[in-house]
Amino acid sequence: MAYDEARFFASVRISIFGGRLRAAQLAGTKTVLAGFEKALPGGDPRWLAYMLATAFHETAATMQPVRETLAASDAEAIVRLDRAFAAGRLPMVRKPYWRLDAEGKSWLGRGFVQLTHRRNYEAMSALTGIDLVKRPERAMEAEVATAILIHGMVAGSFTGRSLADFFSGEDEDWDGARAIINGSDRARLIGSYGRAFHRALVTARIVTARIEPASAR
Repeated sequence: MAYDEARFFASVRISIFGGRLRAAQLAGTKTVLAGFEKALPGGDPRWLAYMLATAFHETAATMQPVRETLAASDAEAIVRLDRAFAAGRLPMVRKPYWRLDAEGKSWLGRGFVQLTHRRNYEAMSALTGIDLVKRPERAMEAEVATAILIHGMVAGSFTGRSLADFFSGEDEDWDGARAIINGSDRARLIGSYGRAFHRALVTARIVTARIEPASAR
């Protein structure tokens, strides 16, 4: 599916980015657009819109891969997570997955979606063909983070729910789609982002005229 980038970004600059689109936000959004077209050429624009909405929310609107706690380094993220764990602010965590393992690797959250735990890095390595077990820090690379976002949401790798569960045929559930990533956390807000991205994609879509073969004329 071809899109008029100028029209698309003119729309989301207002509806999503509050009137100002920074260079990093522009670059990150373009990376997701390109990654989607490569992985799913002509794919459902609702899927793309919800991926963009997820990336926007999970990266605190930066559209760049981030570490858990938005730390500038793994070391800083580990300190912040340890502090939160000690203070009892992470009640769902039983074992501090972010602490360095025997190989000196941390399996803290990284990317456009917060990929955590070694088992999930292993699963995404198999799905994307990118060795994230050898180098988990690669989840901070924009193209790699995009592959994780796209393939994970299509396959339902994060929670067992996939994009096809919420966007298929004429059926769509923008709020319920949050279950692909994280239950119902901020579901309505992220759904509103998805709708805005979708409106921009529809507005910017380039529809080419169907050319009949000479024999059919």
